[in-house]
Amino acid sequence: MLRRSILAMAMAIVACSKPETPAPATAPPPSILLVTLDTTRFDSVGPEAKGVSTPSFNALAARSRRFMQAYAAAPQTLPSHTSMLTGMYPAGHGIHENARQLAPTHPLISERLRERGYHTAAFVSAFPLAKRFGLARGFEVYDDADPKNERAARETTDRALAWLGAQSAEPLFLWVHYFEPHYPYEPSYLGEIATMDAQLGRLLTAFAQRPNGAVIVAADHGEGLGEHGEAQHGNLLYQGVMHVPLLIAGPGAPAGVVDTPVSTRRIFHTILDWAGAGAEHSLRGAGTEVVAGEAMVPFLQFGWQPQVMAVDGRQKTIHAGQLEVYDVVADPAETRDLGASATLSREVRKTLQEYPLPSMLPPTSETLTAEEQRQLASLGYITSATKPVVRKDAPRPRDMVHLFDDLDRASVLFTREQYAAVIPIFEKILASDPRNLMAALRLAAAHSALGHDDAALAAFRRAEAIAPQSEDVRVYLALHYAKTREWERAVPMLEQIVAASPERLPPLEALATVRERQGRLPEALALRQRIAGLKTLSQAELVHLGRLAMENGQTAAAIDALERAKAGTDLELGVLYLASNRLPEARDALDRVPPTHPEYPLALFKRAQVSVLLNEPDRAERIAKARAGANATTRALIDRERLFR
Repeated sequence: MLRRSILAMAMAIVACSKPETPAPATAPPPSILLVTLDTTRFDSVGPEAKGVSTPSFNALAARSRRFMQAYAAAPQTLPSHTSMLTGMYPAGHGIHENARQLAPTHPLISERLRERGYHTAAFVSAFPLAKRFGLARGFEVYDDADPKNERAARETTDRALAWLGAQSAEPLFLWVHYFEPHYPYEPSYLGEIATMDAQLGRLLTAFAQRPNGAVIVAADHGEGLGEHGEAQHGNLLYQGVMHVPLLIAGPGAPAGVVDTPVSTRRIFHTILDWAGAGAEHSLRGAGTEVVAGEAMVPFLQFGWQPQVMAVDGRQKTIHAGQLEVYDVVADPAETRDLGASATLSREVRKTLQEYPLPSMLPPTSETLTAEEQRQLASLGYITSATKPVVRKDAPRPRDMVHLFDDLDRASVLFTREQYAAVIPIFEKILASDPRNLMAALRLAAAHSALGHDDAALAAFRRAEAIAPQSEDVRVYLALHYAKTREWERAVPMLEQIVAASPERLPPLEALATVRERQGRLPEALALRQRIAGLKTLSQAELVHLGRLAMENGQTAAAIDALERAKAGTDLELGVLYLASNRLPEARDALDRVPPTHPEYPLALFKRAQVSVLLNEPDRAERIAKARAGANATTRALIDRERLFR
């Protein structure tokens, strides 16, 4: 035994002492292009598409690995893209609807590739993917700079090609997002598909000049187009919105068709595979799994049943209070529910039973500005401002399709502050769905905005009956009192709310206003400064912040706010620059104050002071001009000013 052990050890030593055989050369990692097509149904692109020609997509499909049963993780832009870029379902990354913010603890594919030496850039075409929502991490360039809520595919392509043409180093990761087929359609839906396909062709042609490239093209979700009662997307889980085009072309991805169900979240793993960071779950492989998906917007916004799906082979199961089962190969329109007769695998049952519901944390919409909410509304997106109420009698979304149009229209009108028009629509919704908390609260808020105090309080009582423990009801009621003659009733409510939820914008703004009414200006300023850290302030808000800082003697903070306001604050800046002994800047700012300004006499007085301090040749004339243009206030100041003696 001992002799055999010694012999084995000796053989190992000999083996180790042999010259090493050179490792085979490994291919360099490819540059990777990810193209995401917003709102693009599986049946609206490709050789099988009807009513539209997509030659660019077809040409790529002919040389690609094409997935005939690819599914979005969720039927909304932000959660679906977040799944593609993190490899997780929404239950994992926490983004269940638009206008929420991805936590920094969830790494993005862009960050992983930057660690591996990739140069990274993203060009996105719509506000739901704005950098503020968390997907910009890891990108050296994240181009969402268009001030409008969406950008044409041609302009996005132009910007992407300009970046691509300026790159010499390899490898690259480029993500380009097209928004064209999204509502509102200009021209028709299929017309926008054709427009997008033309720009896809330009992009693919330019990227093909790279010697070593890989391409992924996928849709984030589809469009209902009236099927199952859904005109657009976000509310249901049927094939029109969840079944999407997906193809990959590059090393190790031979051309052909794959019929196995896959999730678009596996795009993350496929990109990692190409980058040499592990092949597990890559779409280049032939693995199978039960594919999940969710549609939580009706649950989050209206308190309806949460919806989860599981696809196993050709069988798709939807759970929303009860089960629906479809053979999506034989019945792609999902017209025959096999629920009573279908047999579900253990994996499908486990997927449906264990899929987590969204957390009860307040949504990011609480930190959106009014303009940002209007941007989302113009695209048909409304995020919830209330926490969902879990109710045993919650209706199934498929049974409430008759309310979809009213809910969309009411949300858009409410966001546009057309309160008189929205009140009858909310009343109609509540007649059909009496426990809809969002409708009850927005009805109350609409009456409040119009000064209908009695009707507002009645609606608030109705909302409180729906959700007795809801913090949101207290928030909205406090906001109501804050703008009435009974504003002092709001003070203790707002104090408690802000202490419990220090980042909720509406109560923060209301408490700041109340503190100003109380004359507690240092506290008001601190609140306004906290608000400035949570959102981008408008010009009017910056001016207000600057003037409040002036009143509190915080000169540097006042200058910062007023400089960012950029217009209409020259008098204030002139005074502040003078107080900071920044005399040339004070001179220039005061010279810009027009004679029509209601405080022009003060501008003349301050300009004369600056002139004396700068020892300007015309200082005597400046003093004389200040005297000639003085009013009662500045005349007294001039008489006491030692600089003028």
